[in-house]
Amino acid sequence: MITVADIRRVLPHRYPMLLVDAVTELVPGERITARKAVSVNEPWYAGLPDDLRAEQLAYPEVLLVESWCQAAGVLATWTDPNPDVLAGKVMLFGGISDVEFLRPVLPGDVLEHRVTVQRALPDTVMFEGDCVVGDEVVMTVSRVVMAFRPAEVLRPAPQGS
Repeated sequence: MITVADIRRVLPHRYPMLLVDAVTELVPGERITARKAVSVNEPWYAGLPDDLRAEQLAYPEVLLVESWCQAAGVLATWTDPNPDVLAGKVMLFGGISDVEFLRPVLPGDVLEHRVTVQRALPDTVMFEGDCVVGDEVVMTVSRVVMAFRPAEVLRPAPQGS
């Protein structure tokens, strides 16, 4: 199993936005299976009233997508990591299409992100896959595009240029 320490070596994300806990399968250039345990102790649950119904504690869908995309990022960078976003090639989110949320994710659920490479170009990778809790699919993703660009071209132009 690939641990969070290994994940931190390839992704620049840190608390509270590192949303992948472990990788259970990784075939470089092909596929990854990663886990994220959802806990009520995460910062987005802070300050909520005590009288909420269970469904009102649904994990934010945007964070579900972010976590899935971080798993894709681990797959995309595993053989050539660059967690320093100020140097080398920077991984950028390019776009997403046809995401379907099939049921709410609740604290206590353990997400399993299953990501497959659809197509890989020298500076762009396209992914597809889903996310399951147990045997139940909770989200499907038809396409995510990630681009890799040199850090120096992403910096602002010097003043007066």
